[in-house]
Amino acid sequence: MANRSQEWLKQAERDLDLAKISAEAGHFEWACFAAQQSAEKAVKALHLSEGEEAWGHVIARLLKALPYKVPRALVKKAMTLDGYYIAPRYPNSHAEGAPFEHFSDLQSKQAIKYAREILDFARSQMAQT
Repeated sequence: MANRSQEWLKQAERDLDLAKISAEAGHFEWACFAAQQSAEKAVKALHLSEGEEAWGHVIARLLKALPYKVPRALVKKAMTLDGYYIAPRYPNSHAEGAPFEHFSDLQSKQAIKYAREILDFARSQMAQT
C-alpha cells in the first residue's frame, strides 16, 4: 500500500478552506460539515502515515485508535465535530426545519477552530515520523 498520507492532509486543508468560505457566505451548516470532513481526513492521514488504514467517520474513535496517546482535550473537540457529520446535511436529523435553520456562526466558528487544531496536531505528528 502506497503512503498517501500527504494527499489526505492536503485535502483536509482544502476542506478547512471550504469551511471558512462557507461560513463567510452564511452557509453555517456546510461550514460545520466541511470542518468535520477536514478533521476526519487529517486523522486518516495520521493513520496512513503510521502504515494503517482507518475506516469510519467518528473522529474521536479514530483519534483513540492511533498507536500513541492523544490529548483528551483534542478527543473532546473531535466529539463535537462528530456531531456535524449528519445533522448539517439531512432534514430528518432534526425534529423539524431544514438543517440550515439549526446552525449559526457560533457553531461554524467553533467547528473551524477545532478542525484547525486537529489538522495542526496531525501535521505535527506526521512531521515526527
